[in-house]
Amino acid sequence: MKKKLTIVKDIVILALFFTLGYQGYKLVGQYIYENAVLKQIIARLEADSRAAEVLVTGVNYSEAEQKTYTTIKFLEYDSQGNPLEPKYFTFSGNIIQFQSLVVRFDDIHIRQADRLKDKSAYLFWKVFMLDGKNTQEYDITKINEVPQGYKLESGPRLSAGRNNPVETRFWARFWEYALDPKTSRLAGIKNAQIEAPGMMFVPGILYTIKIEHDGGLRIDA
Repeated sequence: MKKKLTIVKDIVILALFFTLGYQGYKLVGQYIYENAVLKQIIARLEADSRAAEVLVTGVNYSEAEQKTYTTIKFLEYDSQGNPLEPKYFTFSGNIIQFQSLVVRFDDIHIRQADRLKDKSAYLFWKVFMLDGKNTQEYDITKINEVPQGYKLESGPRLSAGRNNPVETRFWARFWEYALDPKTSRLAGIKNAQIEAPGMMFVPGILYTIKIEHDGGLRIDA
């Protein structure tokens, strides 16, 4: 009887040992994976500017409303200079403004946080036309989403079209820091700056929009 109990005890201890070993292996693997993802995210924050091009693709006059509608094509480039999928916006006028968000963070409380010191995120946030109660506004980058210009490609653990969970958590915290002054101060955010210059957009001209490293948004015709 004692021999059987000893065997059972040994089996339980062995099973527990293998379970703990497997869990430890998983934790180490997860840590290595998260570290690799964060390094990719941080690499995309190395660029000191963001660029996009805008072109008027259509001007249509509405007899019923007596308004001229202007459609623009917005083509943004990612942090490595590759073009993203273009976006189209239509306004009941052609004096259009672009809003940028620049967040400089010194130390976000995540693993490898020291790597984020002196890095910044530059986002094309909104495009709009002021017209009193008829003001029109469109999101270029939606709050709480992973900005397309910084989005990672799908990897071995990620199916195409799905967000990386580590990446999603990182950017969720980014938006919290960017839009909540109290939280940003606690996190060591230097500042969150918003700019929104505009100009008259007309057909036949290519407009280049650039967010400079100092936070300035510039539109060149």
